[in-house]
Amino acid sequence: MTKEQAQQALAQQFPNQKLVFGEGEGRIMLIGEAPGGEEEAAGRPFVGKAGKNLNGFLHQIGLERSALYVTNVVKFRPTRLSPKTNRPINRPPSQKEIRAFLPFLHQEIAFQQPRLVITLGNVALQAVCLPEKVVIGQFHGQMLRREGFWLFPLYHPAAVIYDRNLLSVYEADLQVLKEWLHQRKDELLYCKE
Repeated sequence: MTKEQAQQALAQQFPNQKLVFGEGEGRIMLIGEAPGGEEEAAGRPFVGKAGKNLNGFLHQIGLERSALYVTNVVKFRPTRLSPKTNRPINRPPSQKEIRAFLPFLHQEIAFQQPRLVITLGNVALQAVCLPEKVVIGQFHGQMLRREGFWLFPLYHPAAVIYDRNLLSVYEADLQVLKEWLHQRKDELLYCKE
């Protein structure tokens, strides 16, 4: 099955949802939780406030987003109605939603054949590490070896928006990543053959 066929099958499985698929090329893959409102409107991952934070962090470590593959575990925006405005607002994806998209996420990883996967937040880390029980607080900022690729867990860029105390932790984790990337730049920063 090709990537396009897998996307079509997923769209048929969720006909009433606007799906936001991954984009980009390269040997480094970033995986987030789920698209938000701005991502849903644009049809692209990480274009809202968290995406702006992500782009800034990538710039700090010398990576351009155009050289990466960026995606989410869940491909549609999970919402609930705001009690104040009665409009849809973001919510964390349910376990049922995460499980529904796991096969496609694992196909995406197989299609992209990344050398490095950077997970952004708990949902992404747990999706990549199943069936192991892991939490971001335990593994953030550490390079882990998985079958076929390296894994580097980071807090989600939105976490820094909501908890400014995480900024120094995030920047320290980025320095670890920057040094690791520098040592392996020839291996990582080229497109798939």
